[in-house]
Amino acid sequence: MTDVSARPARTPTWILVAVGGFFALFHAYALWQAVGNTIQAAQIGLNGLGWFIWIFAILFPVIAFAVSFALSYRRGVAVYALVLLSGLGLVAVFWLNVIAYTSLNTSAVVA
Repeated sequence: MTDVSARPARTPTWILVAVGGFFALFHAYALWQAVGNTIQAAQIGLNGLGWFIWIFAILFPVIAFAVSFALSYRRGVAVYALVLLSGLGLVAVFWLNVIAYTSLNTSAVVA
């Protein structure tokens, strides 16, 4: 008898691109908002902590998308979408924390 291993069918690439593109748009929106708020905050004048917080707010959506993508693009489309969604939820929570911290502790981030 021969042992023939049945390989599971791969998810078509266009589906992965469509799902990834859909979530990339939301991550790009978070990045765009962070850039806009950084420019607005820079007009007031920021100290080192303020620059660190706002630059990290710009980088965080990119990092979260890259990590979510790297962890899940070889899995099924459902797992891929759920991991990207959880990364987007993490970005949203981080964004709310940045807004809350900079609003409540303005004197700590302004030069």
